[in-house]
Amino acid sequence: MTSTNSVKFDLHTHHERCGHALGTIEDYVKQAIDFGLDYIGISDHSPYFYSDEDHLYPTISMKKSEFHAYIEEVLRLKEAYKDKIHVLLGVESDFFPDHLDLYRQQYINQPFDYIIGSVHYVQDVNIFKRGRWDGLSKREKQEVKEEYYRLIAHSAKSGLFQILGHIDAMKGFYPEFSSIQTDVIDKTLKIIGEQDVAIEINTSGSTKDCGGWYPADDILERALYHNVSVTFGSDAHKPERICDEFDLVKKRLKEIGYREWVYFVERKRRVTGL
Repeated sequence: MTSTNSVKFDLHTHHERCGHALGTIEDYVKQAIDFGLDYIGISDHSPYFYSDEDHLYPTISMKKSEFHAYIEEVLRLKEAYKDKIHVLLGVESDFFPDHLDLYRQQYINQPFDYIIGSVHYVQDVNIFKRGRWDGLSKREKQEVKEEYYRLIAHSAKSGLFQILGHIDAMKGFYPEFSSIQTDVIDKTLKIIGEQDVAIEINTSGSTKDCGGWYPADDILERALYHNVSVTFGSDAHKPERICDEFDLVKKRLKEIGYREWVYFVERKRRVTGL
């Protein structure tokens, strides 16, 4: 489905359930209305379904026992605000290859509009862990980067996700990540372009040491070459960051050569002009 009119949307937001964001879901919906959005996606961090504990990491993700309450709340707000804005039910899901089937079973019968697949762990270490690069040789750094993108490629081929989250976020607290030389990014983008999945332009990089967006312009240029679809997510952890730099992203995408981007309703792609 293609829209001739430009649609204003943000598909990546969090709220207080994850333990490191501010505000309720309704706070984000109301802020999105004030900002004039057509669609607001709610996509808090998935629980650690593989753990026997209900709340394995309280400052990272919601409780397993809160998952259905989360879905029900978004659906209630979708109905309550339907005359003012389209509220979309999403989730930002960790990608753990060893637990892929478990996560698939958790999502398969839920009425998600989209699922964002994000690689947050490489070699069992969080990508945002400060100091994870200390003491590594040039070759070891290259191996970490290549493993990161192999996981992203695997997530693209899994068929579980409509969107891949922040595909160079490993640079967040290690800006030198971007200069580690390897051809793995091109290989990964080629795979993504062959799948029915989009990558997000995520503007939360401005809140990390690296500054800028995820992914960087050079990756977006290569993504266009490989026919990779793009979407937008602020990754807001407080309501006032909703749609942060949306217009700047649109402008830059046009300069790179994009003419459209996508969003998702009932797990189906919708295309809108830039």
